[in-house]
Amino acid sequence: MSPTTAVQTPDPRTTLRAGLPDRYLTPDDIAELFEVPKETVYQWRKKRIGPPGFRVGKHIRYNPAAVQRWTAERMADDIAA
Repeated sequence: MSPTTAVQTPDPRTTLRAGLPDRYLTPDDIAELFEVPKETVYQWRKKRIGPPGFRVGKHIRYNPAAVQRWTAERMADDIAA
């Protein structure tokens, strides 16, 4: 008998939000995603030029869908320029 290979189903969390994680993102996640220092993420927030975030107590969190929209807007602006 040959070994059977199970059909792997993708993790539904990875496709729930168009490939973005099904959890709120941290400043570390944003820094890693855009390959910038975490301090840059904090400066974007201070200047209100980065992806929209919100506070949960003393912590900053980002909605993955909002980050995706922000990215799409930046790309559209760059193409239009």
